[in-house]
Amino acid sequence: MQLYNLEFTEEEIRKAAAEDRLLSMEIEFSRVCNFRCSYCYVPEKKECRGELSRAEIKDVVLQAKELGARKIIVLGGEPSIYPHLPEMLTFLSENGLEVEMFTNGTGVDAGLAQLLAVLKVRVVLKLNSRKREVQDRLAGKKGAYDIIQAAFGHLKDAGYPADHLFLGLSTVICQPNFDELVGIWEWAREQRMEPYFEVITPQENALDNLWLAVDSMKLKNLFAELSKIDQERFGRDWVPQPPLVGNKCMRHQVSCLVTANGDVMPCVGVTIALDNIRNNTLGHILKESEVIQNLKNYREMIKGECRDCDRAEECYGCRGAAYQLTGDYLASDPTCWRNRNKSGSDRG
Repeated sequence: MQLYNLEFTEEEIRKAAAEDRLLSMEIEFSRVCNFRCSYCYVPEKKECRGELSRAEIKDVVLQAKELGARKIIVLGGEPSIYPHLPEMLTFLSENGLEVEMFTNGTGVDAGLAQLLAVLKVRVVLKLNSRKREVQDRLAGKKGAYDIIQAAFGHLKDAGYPADHLFLGLSTVICQPNFDELVGIWEWAREQRMEPYFEVITPQENALDNLWLAVDSMKLKNLFAELSKIDQERFGRDWVPQPPLVGNKCMRHQVSCLVTANGDVMPCVGVTIALDNIRNNTLGHILKESEVIQNLKNYREMIKGECRDCDRAEECYGCRGAAYQLTGDYLASDPTCWRNRNKSGSDRG
């Protein structure tokens, strides 16, 4: 079985974790973004100071490659409006690294779409609703729906999706789009796109927008329904478990995040700055971090319901949700329906 963005096997993950190697790295080129998504993990940024230079970004990418990383996941901010994106994507490709880029589509015109296709960049387009008013509301920007649709058209004209041109659809599970999600999932599968459905991590903007939240029993039923659809219609067999639909998040075994200002963190949810790449090498930071070592040794270190869960061998819940809601990155995931320490209808 393949895990974590569908590409790494359990054996690859175990081996890399044991040898203190990476298989991937998430990186922000900049935190500047033109959307104001109601669930975003990044506080509003229109201009940022102290962000990494192109040389610094390239250096940390090469450090990650030396540690074994085969894939670089570009986050943001919004990568498609980063002024040096073509240069950086070309650099990653020339160094033999697979690239996956999450984008709201703003800068994805015909020219960029063609470059993405030439470099075989895995593109993940953010789409939370097929209804204009819902999409615009969630994005915090009037016209967001039209921007995303235009980007989708340019990507299709460039040949996406195809066997060699991966196109994913990033969708957050929330109240405003909940009734659409089954339809979006089926549509994405029919279009040969890979749906990335994710439970919102309760941090930053999401904490100011609690109307987005979906209770755990509704999540449980949704995951089960999508699993059944995948099995019956698309020949895909997976066990429903949060926080990713049809996938497993084991990223802390083999990945990390480098933010736009050089902080190294376990992921976008566990917002603990381990150190900064301007102070120490990536390898030193990861090897010396107690947080990283605890997460790698999760079977012994994780607490409560997550420790005792029947899925514990291959799941540790959402560490980001645990950290954001409890202050303890090793606590049980409070958003998981398998966590019995809930009240009322939230018991799973």
